[in-house]
Amino acid sequence: MSKLRGASGRSFSEFELIARLSKGIRVSRRTILGIGDDCAILARPRGQTLFTIDSLVESVHFDLRWGTPEQIGARALTVNLSDIAAMGGRPTACVVNLAVRDGISASTLDGIYEGLRKAAREASTDIVGGNVTRARELSITIALLGEIGRDAMRRDAARPGDEIFVTGTLGDAAIGWRILAGKIKPPKDRAARKFVVERFLNPQARLYAGERLASLQPTPAAIDVSDGLMQDLGHILERSGVGAEIDASRIPVSAAYRALMGDNLAHALTGGEDYELIFCVQPGHSEAALSRRLRIAVHRIGTIVRGKRLKVIGASAPIAAGWDQLRSRG
Repeated sequence: MSKLRGASGRSFSEFELIARLSKGIRVSRRTILGIGDDCAILARPRGQTLFTIDSLVESVHFDLRWGTPEQIGARALTVNLSDIAAMGGRPTACVVNLAVRDGISASTLDGIYEGLRKAAREASTDIVGGNVTRARELSITIALLGEIGRDAMRRDAARPGDEIFVTGTLGDAAIGWRILAGKIKPPKDRAARKFVVERFLNPQARLYAGERLASLQPTPAAIDVSDGLMQDLGHILERSGVGAEIDASRIPVSAAYRALMGDNLAHALTGGEDYELIFCVQPGHSEAALSRRLRIAVHRIGTIVRGKRLKVIGASAPIAAGWDQLRSRG
C-alpha cells in the first residue's frame, strides 16, 4: 500500500503502521502468541467456540465527520461483541483487518485503534493479529472468537407459547443515524438529539445480559437487534418455523424517542443498530425478575404463535422490513 503520513509529515510503510497501531496492545494468559507472527496461538477454549465476523465501511456504516475516530474503533468491535452476546457467550480474541484509503492520516488510525483497544479491554478480549491493506474506502473488519460453557442461545429454539422480550429501548440509534446523515431535520430538543446520536455512535453490547439469559432452562432463542426489530425477530421465526404476535403498545422507547417522534413507532419497529437483545422464553418470567437478573430493563412485547406470520397488533400504519445490508438506507 502507499505510505501514510503523520502530523509531522513523516511517512509510514505498511509494516511501520502495523507496529505503530499494535503498540500498547496487551493480551491475557489465554493468548500464547499474539501479534507478530503468521498466526496467533490461543489456548484451547473451556467449552464450545463461537466465531463471528463483521465490517464497518465508510459511507455505508459511518462518516468520519459524525464522531471521533475512537468512537468508530470502539463501535467496530461492539457490533461483533453483540453477536457473541446474542449467543450467550464470552468474547475471547479477535483479529482486525484495516482497509485504508488515500487521504487518511496516521493520527486518525491511531484514534481508531485507541477506541478499539479500549473496547477490547472493557470486554476482556485480546487483539491477537490482523492485516492492513489499501482500499477505496476506509473499512474495519473484525473476526471475533468467543466461548460458551453451556448450550448457546440460537435462533431456531423458539416454540409456540414462548413470550417475546427485548432489552433496553428501540429506535434511538435509527433516529440518531438519520439526524447525522441529514435524512431528517435536526430537532430543536438538543437533549433528545444528543441522546439518540450517542446511542448510534456509542452502542453497548449486552454481554452480561446474554450470559445470564443463556443460563435459563430451557435455553431461550435469541438474536441482537442490528437490522431492526421486525427483521431480526423475523430471522428467529424463519429459523424456528413459527409466527409471532407483537403488541405495538408494549414496544419500549426512550423519553428522547417520544420527544422526537411522538407516537410514531416506525423507527422502533424497523430501525437497526440498537444492539439490544430479543429473546423468547417459556411463560413464567416477569419483566421485573428478568430485569433484575439481566441488570437492564426488559419488556415483554409479544408471543410466539403457530404458523409463519408476524403480526403487529395496534400499529396504525403498514410496517416495512428493517435494514438490509445490500439495500441503501432511507
